[in-house]
Amino acid sequence: MEKTVSYNTKNTYVTLNTLTHETKNVWVVFHGIGYLSRYFIKHFERLNTNQNYIIAPQAPSKYYLKNEYKYVGASWLTKENTLMETENVLNYIDAVFNAEQIPPEVNLIVFGFSQGVSIATRWVTKRKIQCESLILYAGGIPNELTKEDFEYLNWNATTVKIVYGEKDDYLNEERLKQEKVKIDKLFQGNAKLIRFEGGHEMNTEVIKNLV
Repeated sequence: MEKTVSYNTKNTYVTLNTLTHETKNVWVVFHGIGYLSRYFIKHFERLNTNQNYIIAPQAPSKYYLKNEYKYVGASWLTKENTLMETENVLNYIDAVFNAEQIPPEVNLIVFGFSQGVSIATRWVTKRKIQCESLILYAGGIPNELTKEDFEYLNWNATTVKIVYGEKDDYLNEERLKQEKVKIDKLFQGNAKLIRFEGGHEMNTEVIKNLV
């Protein structure tokens, strides 16, 4: 018999730069599978340090990469107990967001890479997060999300950017076609597609040009 228990837990997250009166943009960035947040956040170091403050939550499930028991990666979710695990992750992100006390006058940018796209989109829709920019980079949007989930957004105030590499092994022609149909439906034609030469990778030059 499988049972469920509730308990308190702790998790880390990392930040880059300092939140000051000069800060224009606050990024909440969700890494892909296999990353740790302290390494993922390095991809944002080329952004203007005075104007950009980056918050990188940490996926809770750690594991050893490549069976070498040397390097550690992390995963947000799996197909096992997805609904319960999603709520656990969202509660953790809420705690991070509340702890940072982000001032209302800054631009909030929500960014997801690869598996982080599923977390970014679930968080903004489930918690009705008002953001100036939603950037979905090299990842798939969860199938359970509908057009109605995004209707709370003001399309005059929020921009959606879909970023992908032309040589991404995870995004073949057929899947790309399916994703474009989904994107048009969910965002009602308000999403901007950004392609770059490269594969399933974080491109610091592309990131630099997103703001």
